[in-house]
Formats: sequence, structure tokens, C-alpha cells
Amino acid sequence: MEQLNLTPTTAEGAERSAKWLAEAGLRPTRQRVALAALLIGDGLNRHVTAESLFAASCASGEKVSLATVYNTLRAFCEAGLMQEVMVDGTKSYFDTRVDDHPHFFWEDEGALTDAPGDQLEITRLPDAPEGAEISRVDVVIRLRRI
Repeated sequence: MEQLNLTPTTAEGAERSAKWLAEAGLRPTRQRVALAALLIGDGLNRHVTAESLFAASCASGEKVSLATVYNTLRAFCEAGLMQEVMVDGTKSYFDTRVDDHPHFFWEDEGALTDAPGDQLEITRLPDAPEGAEISRVDVVIRLRRI
């Protein structure tokens, strides 16, 4: 499972996190700011599960429940700050990079990483059924080390 690199929250990281929340119109509660700092405080994109973010918050000394982490990740997704990537019916990853891009899922490690989008070609999609439209296409490429 991907580990979050924990670095002490800098003034710049705290400011980046508060701005990230404000731009989405989210109230900057203590827990949201703390979780946002872990996610984007250093300016890097992350793929996390609720469990890995909970572990990182505990390791940083932040007191937050797993339920709060789930609720916060859902709020971040609804506000357009993150996107949820379903790997299978039971595992969700949350990505701080919200543009359309493919992913590699490393089955042996249970990790999700970005795949090079410039190498992906989708030349045709099936027509959407009557009364529906395609809202987005998720591409997850499963990998196993040899």
C-alpha cells in the first residue's frame, strides 16, 4: 500500500492547503486542513485510500477517526478537489490529480500510480444507451511484477 511521505507542515504547505479548500468553497475545519496538508501540502499529487490517509494522520499526531477521513475524502471529491478511482468493487483510491488520465494498478503492492496518458489511444467508444450520455471513461491498467 502506498505510504504518504510525511513532512512537517510548513507555512507554505498550510497556506496551500487552506487555499485549496477555500477555492472549492469548503469550510477549513481543523481536520480538513490537517488532511489537506497531508494530501497536497508539499504540492505533489497523491493516490491514497482512506486507510492510508488515516494511518498517515495518526502518524502525524492528528486525532481524526477513520469515519472522518472517509467523510472528508467524499467531501473533497464532491467539491472537485479529488477524484475517486475504483480499482474493483471493494477498493477505492482517491487521486488529487483531477484531470482525465489513465492509471496503473500494481496488484502485488496494491498501489495506484499515474500512467502516461500520451501513450493511450481510445479510438472508439460504444454509443451510450438511449437517454444516457457518457460522463467519463476511467482507464485502470493492472500490472504484476515478473
